[in-house]
Amino acid sequence: MVLSLPYRAPVAQRPAWARASAHPAVGLLRRPSLVAAATILLVCVPTGEKDVSAAVHITAADVASGLLVLLLAVDVARGRRIELSRSAAVLFGAVTVAGAVATITSIDPQFSVSGFVRQVQIFVLVPLAVLAALRDRTDLRLVLGSFVLAALIEGAVGAEQYLTRTGASYTGQPIRAVGTFGVLDVMAMSGVVSFGLLAALGLSLIERQSAWLSRVLLASTAFLAFPLAVSFSRGSWIATAVGVTVLLLKADAKLALRWAGVGLAAAVVLFGASGTGASGAGGVGAGGGGIAKRLSSIGTVSGGNEDHSVSDRYDLWATARAIWADHPATGAGPKSFYQLRDSHAPLRLSSGSDTAGAGSGFQREPLLSPHNMYLLVLSDQGLLGFTAYGTLFLVLLLGCLRRRGPAGPVVAGLLCWVLVDFLYADIGGTTTVLTSVILGLAAWSALPADQAGQDRAPALEATA
Repeated sequence: MVLSLPYRAPVAQRPAWARASAHPAVGLLRRPSLVAAATILLVCVPTGEKDVSAAVHITAADVASGLLVLLLAVDVARGRRIELSRSAAVLFGAVTVAGAVATITSIDPQFSVSGFVRQVQIFVLVPLAVLAALRDRTDLRLVLGSFVLAALIEGAVGAEQYLTRTGASYTGQPIRAVGTFGVLDVMAMSGVVSFGLLAALGLSLIERQSAWLSRVLLASTAFLAFPLAVSFSRGSWIATAVGVTVLLLKADAKLALRWAGVGLAAAVVLFGASGTGASGAGGVGAGGGGIAKRLSSIGTVSGGNEDHSVSDRYDLWATARAIWADHPATGAGPKSFYQLRDSHAPLRLSSGSDTAGAGSGFQREPLLSPHNMYLLVLSDQGLLGFTAYGTLFLVLLLGCLRRRGPAGPVVAGLLCWVLVDFLYADIGGTTTVLTSVILGLAAWSALPADQAGQDRAPALEATA
């Protein structure tokens, strides 16, 4: 299915007055991927202190993503044909309908409206705008390159925080790398760095004909591993490991085996380097041993030695399941988890998460969500929403894994990162819009528009 408006002649073929009226925004209209790239980079803009419990947070990246959607609307109004497959229309439409039904049947429809609008932005409008913005290989390189640049910026800040002990508090020491995001969004930097690492690795395979560029990208990949390690973000570590594995296996199984050896060697170096850095700064147990302890804590929820952030997360999952049990069909409504949390949570659940460091004093951050996207959808939108989102994610995943071409591995790796991370996190925070961009990339790869009865396979040719 192709959605289009009547044909309008290209700017060059229009009268002089029409060409003049087209000039002010012609650059962005011809290359809207520039706005998609700006959306990624603007994530790095510090937001300062904020009320995490506020109903709405609007960041510079959100404004840029809104501009991208607006440009798409203007483009359609000017007569450009927007290719959208029947599958994409049905899948994204189902997500919208499920959210609307959940909002109407919510325990507090007025409060749920803002949550519904946010979900439509993140899971429908921005992904479709990114899909439409990807018109050629330059567009894809712009988007992936922006992921790399944003990761290098945040990674450099995060590495400096760890080495100079100016990061967020971890085991009582200010060594946790959080980039420009601060202690109220400690997961954000690790996500940005992970996306950049995957994008750099994927681009290095695409650009193999350009030896110098490939080497620069591989060097960037190696560098980004360090700030990712000292972010002490278990979910990002696991998701990155899965994403890299999928990327390499899809690109070349033999290459994946070679990289497995490189990865093991890099892990040894990182453990040693982080241990040396922490010890040199006076830290004890926060380096390589701290990373190993952080990983092992995932399964420890009792016995007196448990990591309370882990036990709290599992209790939040139980809370989400209990809320869903009371509202099985359409859920309690978007953004209703926090309202119902205390009445459904186990008694041992903490009242909040302690944060400090990185330029901020001690703060107690409320637990506003279950930290699992799938359970959040289940509790907020019931089986209706869970089915809509689950189908969308599954179709995107299978489509990305099936698609061939040089761009396929990196898109599949990024999507796998998001889907794995959703097991341990949900949307929220400054970097949420990056999830939208990745879903747009995945839709571009997995759901090509029908042309003459056949799917159009996205292609990206490597160039020197």
